[in-house]
Amino acid sequence: MTVLLVVLGAAVGAPLRYLVDRLVQARHDSVFPWGTMTVNVIGSAVLGFLAAAAVSGPVMTLLGTGFCGALTTYSTFGYETVRLARTGATTYALLNALGSVAAGLGAAWCGMAVALALTP
Repeated sequence: MTVLLVVLGAAVGAPLRYLVDRLVQARHDSVFPWGTMTVNVIGSAVLGFLAAAAVSGPVMTLLGTGFCGALTTYSTFGYETVRLARTGATTYALLNALGSVAAGLGAAWCGMAVALALTP
């Protein structure tokens, strides 16, 4: 049952990642990976919310592991950062690395803050 929940969450998260990434990136005429940063920040906020809301068991498996795991992408973040550095866009590479980590942590904190504010 656990594997099925992960698969179901990922079945929604992965296509959503692709669609959001393409939608965001199409709106920016830049080599900076805005789409990847966007999905990673959204996923961090959602996971922060779920963690602070003390969601556990099957719901956390479905949404935290499956959905957020497929929505976010550390491998693409790493690849795009290295690609930027190798093609001479060193400033963009540094901004991507530092900005993504800072934005992800900030989003997780915000998600947690929202969940705690909604908890009686």
